[in-house]
Amino acid sequence: MKLLIVDDELKIRTIIRKYAEFDGFEVEEACDGMQAVSLCKLNVYDLVIVDVMMPELDGFSAVREIRKFSNVPVLMLSARGEEYDRIHGFELGIDDYVVKPFSPKELMMRVQAILSRVNRKNENDSANLFVLDGLKIDFSARIVSIDGERIDLSPKEYELLFYLVKNKNLALSREKLICDVWGYDFYGDDRTLDTHIKLLRKSLGVYAKQIVTLRGVGYRFEA
Repeated sequence: MKLLIVDDELKIRTIIRKYAEFDGFEVEEACDGMQAVSLCKLNVYDLVIVDVMMPELDGFSAVREIRKFSNVPVLMLSARGEEYDRIHGFELGIDDYVVKPFSPKELMMRVQAILSRVNRKNENDSANLFVLDGLKIDFSARIVSIDGERIDLSPKEYELLFYLVKNKNLALSREKLICDVWGYDFYGDDRTLDTHIKLLRKSLGVYAKQIVTLRGVGYRFEA
């Protein structure tokens, strides 16, 4: 895990670095907002700790610039605890706000809490999103797009595609697909499944090849 500490006070940077490295973080430092923005353009950080009052470019302005190209988590430090400053920081997209003087141990606990939240969100986002080259499937929003262009599917086609993708690379029998997608009380025949597979392949265009027919068995979505 890599942190960027941004503060014009060497003493503050030194003490945060000491505690961060003790917790196993790799640390880089910046002494003003301009340097912070430049470093964030050149490197990938897991979190940025930034002071508000700095020369060259203050913390608020630095975060505003960083947010133009990065969603890196930000913890803001300030000697001022006014509500306006807190609200302004959160409006810019910071994750937490700590007032000086602070406990370095508490600061690192807040850092860990932010990173835990970010990791959980990323896990949820990845579970709700499937991307294969130009094919993008957002399960939560029920949106399927190819090369940025949304494609429209029937409700059952969505269900069938989602089921295939969520069970990607697995051989799925015709019986299992019909039972799990149509339900145990489905009284149709295999042709219903085949028809929907045909329509789905047509909608997927160049990605139709991902749905592989397993003769005598069923289908598999290859990813």
